[in-house]
Amino acid sequence: MRPLTRQSPLDEILAAANQVVLGKSRQTRLALCCLLARGHLLIEDLPGVGKTTLAHTLARLLGFQFSRVQFTSDMLPADILGVSVFDRERGDFRFLPGPVFAQVLLADEINRATPKTQSALLEAMEEGQVTTEGETRPLPQPFFVIATQNPSNQIGTFPLPESQLDRFLMRIELGYPDHGAERALLESGGRREQLPTLTSRLNAGDFAALQAQAGAVHASAAVLDYLQQLVGATRQDARLVHGLSPRAALSLLAAARAWAFTEGREMVLPEDVQAVLPSVARHRLRLLSGNHASAEDIAALIRAVPLP
Repeated sequence: MRPLTRQSPLDEILAAANQVVLGKSRQTRLALCCLLARGHLLIEDLPGVGKTTLAHTLARLLGFQFSRVQFTSDMLPADILGVSVFDRERGDFRFLPGPVFAQVLLADEINRATPKTQSALLEAMEEGQVTTEGETRPLPQPFFVIATQNPSNQIGTFPLPESQLDRFLMRIELGYPDHGAERALLESGGRREQLPTLTSRLNAGDFAALQAQAGAVHASAAVLDYLQQLVGATRQDARLVHGLSPRAALSLLAAARAWAFTEGREMVLPEDVQAVLPSVARHRLRLLSGNHASAEDIAALIRAVPLP
């Protein structure tokens, strides 16, 4: 595999994204790694910190067919998947695809919808298809869900169940901008108006090739041992309801490979595993207290497992 250069499309995408989503270069890189690893992304934070802007930015820069759904408590599964209507001229029913039939579905404020509506995405996220009215229909490829959610302590939210959370390869938080980034926003009046001017940095099929290259990044036996030790430590932690599953371990490896790839390397280092571990693990680990694992919990886990 040829290593990335400073002029690679990924460098251009990250540079362009960082001109729109200010002061969040690490979160932007994590989001891109999630897509390179063929995963779905959950962005959780307060309203107004740039969650939707980041999703729009990535979709435009990657050249994906984009669809946005604002989730509400009265939304039904058919509002996402689609519905059949009777066509009088043809004398039969015709299926009208819902917004899920796109390469990138932005599920905005997903936890404002009821669990029944949330679950409509499970098959789409796991299988790349939807089954409605007894018929299974494939989704466009590649297919990604970028979901945003508000903190669960806010009024009018429905917590995502573990089965839904596990479908997201990563969960990231944006947080407040630093002083310099916020000043730039105040002086420019915001960056959302730049979205229509963004153009794709990739041709059709280019991203699939980048995904294949990211998936081919070498992970040595020592790195796999280290990853397994981290996963095993979560299964032995008495503070946790349960540890990371094999699917979570595969997600962690895929994310670490993608992170190494964006850094221009052909092999995974333990530092790559550490870099993506919080985003891959926190939403999958629940403490006996009922809360999800914190950044401090993951940092303690990393300190407890010796480097290879």
